[in-house]
Amino acid sequence: MAGLFGRKKIEKREVDLNNLPQHIGFIMDGNGRWAKKRGLPRSAGHKAGAESLKKIITEANNMGVKYATVYAFSTENWSRPKEEVDYLMGLLMDYLVNAEKTLAGENVVIRAIGSRKELSEEMQRQIIKTENFTKNNTGIIMNIAVNYGGREELVNAARQIAEKVKNGEKNIEDITAEDIGNGLYTANQPDVDLLIRTSGEMRLSNFMLWQVSYAEMWFTDKLWPDFKPADLRKAIIDFQNRGRRFGGI
Repeated sequence: MAGLFGRKKIEKREVDLNNLPQHIGFIMDGNGRWAKKRGLPRSAGHKAGAESLKKIITEANNMGVKYATVYAFSTENWSRPKEEVDYLMGLLMDYLVNAEKTLAGENVVIRAIGSRKELSEEMQRQIIKTENFTKNNTGIIMNIAVNYGGREELVNAARQIAEKVKNGEKNIEDITAEDIGNGLYTANQPDVDLLIRTSGEMRLSNFMLWQVSYAEMWFTDKLWPDFKPADLRKAIIDFQNRGRRFGGI
């Protein structure tokens, strides 16, 4: 199954670098199943997934994609076994500490999006440090969604608007979609054009509910550690062959 509803026919065979999606979202699913198929612990799958992420972000950056958001840890993932949560947090910490090395020296801006108050103080400090030393880079902006939930993000945006109304800074009748967008973690970034999910699952899983409103969705049976740069190119070519009308004719 490649593409929405198993779309198979792709007319273009090369990526049109003048028609790239500005913002790609990745739901990186299947690390655990990848490990299970090989008789390995789930941690091995997460490690392999991190290696795949490095290759995919490097490829996207080389092509000229401007933004990527990767779903690293959701607000629901805290319910997983403590051992797995601890491993995931450790893996993320290593990723942030070794960011330049991990991304092969690519010119990448790293941002963390999601609620930070549940994260350890060490993690919060490292996020700030990593964001600061990559903020002047000029390549792809990679949002790492950690302790992220789309509903929680919208609630936060609503609270910000409510606070402005309460303080007399905003009239209720003047609230616009732009006000909500400005309250999101991705404020000032374009909405997601292309959403890619691996492992054969076909749902959003509380990921960027506002930002994917008009995204083209691309699903593959491949597990995330098996998702290669060639698969990314295939998804982008499929995206480029779709007619995006945004509700029009």
